[in-house]
Amino acid sequence: MQKIGKKIGAPRDVRAIRAAMKAFLDMPAPNGTRIGSSTFGIYVFYDYDREPIYVGQTYEGLSSRISRHLTNQRTDAVAMNVLDPFEVAEIAVWPFWEYLGFTKKKEKDKFERAKRTLDAAEFTVFEQVIAESKFRAVLNEKRPRKMEKVNLPKSYRGTIIPEELYEDRKHPDVRIARRASTIANLARVISERQVQPGLRNTLLVQARRLEDLAKRRFADFGSRVPAKGPDEEDE
Repeated sequence: MQKIGKKIGAPRDVRAIRAAMKAFLDMPAPNGTRIGSSTFGIYVFYDYDREPIYVGQTYEGLSSRISRHLTNQRTDAVAMNVLDPFEVAEIAVWPFWEYLGFTKKKEKDKFERAKRTLDAAEFTVFEQVIAESKFRAVLNEKRPRKMEKVNLPKSYRGTIIPEELYEDRKHPDVRIARRASTIANLARVISERQVQPGLRNTLLVQARRLEDLAKRRFADFGSRVPAKGPDEEDE
């Protein structure tokens, strides 16, 4: 029996996923550190169909930025309704080791040059994943500024869902329910605020993704709506 007043931690599945995410970000890097310790970097989230769903950049550290995304610790309440962390099954990252430790306060000129490279890298990765996507779209509210594409550093990609949880989390009925809930929450936010068109486009992309998943699930059952019998009435 749980003792009164004893602190209760996160559920077991949440702890397992956070541990898997940490293991991925703790992978050794060529410079002897870990890939999540890179200050500057690009990251992409993929769903259970290996479909790219979000592209981002950071100059504050890959580990901290990705963790904020996937533990719903974003500071923007609207952003928290754009992407359901439950949908993320894989992560890809592009660390920029040459800019490790650059800060705006200490080395402003170097920081600005690094930031321009990071912007160009984000555009390069964005165009790459859009070409990979069956929807030709991701859930970002804004497209990266169009820039000249750059050569990307070595990337790392890994699954963050433990094997014992993967099949249950991948189940289409679970994903349909979660995606519908995300759409409802996002639509509510849009109805209550004056938002930019990009957020409405994100809602549209989520709706297309939900329709695709629902269609594929319906096809599992033969894609036929049964005819009503002569003695049946609508309930």
